[in-house]
Amino acid sequence: MPAAATPQVWFLTGSQHLYGPETLDQVADQSLQIQRMLADAGRISAEIVSKPVLTDSGAIRKVMLEANADPSCIGVIAWMHTFSPAKMWITGLDALRKPLLHLHTQLNESLPWSTIDMDFMNLNQAAHGDREFAFIQTRLGVPRKTVVGHATDPRVLGRVDAWVRAATGHNTLRNLRLARFGDNMRDVAVTEGDKVEAELRFGVSVNTYGVNDLVAVVDAVGEDEIDSLVADYAELYRLAPELAKGGDRHDSLRYAARVEAGMRRFLVDGGFGAFTTNFEDLGGLRQLPGLAVQRLMADGYGFGGEGDWKTSVLLTAIKAMGEGTGKGTSFMEDYTYHLVPGEEKILGAHMLEVCPTIAKDTPSCEIHPLGIGGREDPVRLVFDAVEGPATVIGMSDLGDRFRLVANDIDVVAPDEPLPALPVARAVWKPAPSLAVSAESWLTAGGPHHTVLTQAVGSEVLRDFAQMSETELVLIDQDTTTEQFADRLRWNQAYYRLAQGLR
Repeated sequence: MPAAATPQVWFLTGSQHLYGPETLDQVADQSLQIQRMLADAGRISAEIVSKPVLTDSGAIRKVMLEANADPSCIGVIAWMHTFSPAKMWITGLDALRKPLLHLHTQLNESLPWSTIDMDFMNLNQAAHGDREFAFIQTRLGVPRKTVVGHATDPRVLGRVDAWVRAATGHNTLRNLRLARFGDNMRDVAVTEGDKVEAELRFGVSVNTYGVNDLVAVVDAVGEDEIDSLVADYAELYRLAPELAKGGDRHDSLRYAARVEAGMRRFLVDGGFGAFTTNFEDLGGLRQLPGLAVQRLMADGYGFGGEGDWKTSVLLTAIKAMGEGTGKGTSFMEDYTYHLVPGEEKILGAHMLEVCPTIAKDTPSCEIHPLGIGGREDPVRLVFDAVEGPATVIGMSDLGDRFRLVANDIDVVAPDEPLPALPVARAVWKPAPSLAVSAESWLTAGGPHHTVLTQAVGSEVLRDFAQMSETELVLIDQDTTTEQFADRLRWNQAYYRLAQGLR
């Protein structure tokens, strides 16, 4: 995916003219100090941009409209340094369409007990002013995240960055175009969904293109481009001998490179950041794209198999949220269980399309029969996933809303090698147990296609769900099936009532 411009978060500080120009100069100086604390910490995955101190409703509304219109701005952080009468913020907050974080902080970490006077109290009264600001946000029903603490506190920086990452994912979807190569798999329910509602809720434009539109681009790829990609494969992966130059299946590797080059050109030329394929609709393609899909995912593209555009959308967002963490995110599917008591595990994989960003070791580039799709044997990368904490997330369309179902997991090594399984795979233990996890997931109507990520945790997902007005239910170490079922019933009532109140 083409690299996006560095995202910006605008830092807004509220005050009022009552304090006079000298105090406002101090407010401006201290606002810049807070902005620098956030920026210089090296913990925030966006540029923190300071804006002039806001002291009247006209200026507040103006900066909010500018934030809406600026494509580099992914959200705003607001802090009331002194006391900013909140009626000034009504029209600005009403106009704001970007995510909002309310930072409840102050410049001084400790109080200068022996020298405090009323001048100090009047200048440093965020404990007072932020309550006024919080009231008007609540009164207006403004979605926001509230973070409390000093701007140098690692916990505060971590929570702010979680919000920034969620805002990055949210902003990515607002500008996302997704190409479906063919339709979704026939007679499958969960891969269906309301594409109009998805564009309204997330901003993503989802459209279908004939597979042979892609084939025409694939067939036009030049030999020099294929040579270059084949050389990359030989350098980056452990090539099976039959795929190497001179091997009896080398032509299949060259065709896989042709498919990658053609798909990449189609996506770049069309401005697409995500796509789907479907083994039931391959047109003139000789192979089901495997290697091409894996490498495109590694470059940040969203993907869903069998036409599953919702999972492709979700993968795009989570890859954007995890940018720069050095940890991987992939398309995934729960395949089969290890049900030995006390050692229950899930083996996840897909036919071909698991992203190598989650690989433990150098992937092996191999060719094997697929058994479905009616095409030539496809080339793919084979590997085990790196061990460690992770989350799996799925998106379902329930008709009246989208639901995200997430489960905290630990990726573990397979109990034994898997020499006869010719696909990339991950083995994990779900929290709190396989039984509770699976019962809860099934009760929630979670899909079989998911996103597995080691880069994004539950706090980022909660922030993203709030920004996109999407339901999120989390299965974690504290989940019980009874409490989870109750949560689903309460959510059902809430969302039905909320629809009626619009």
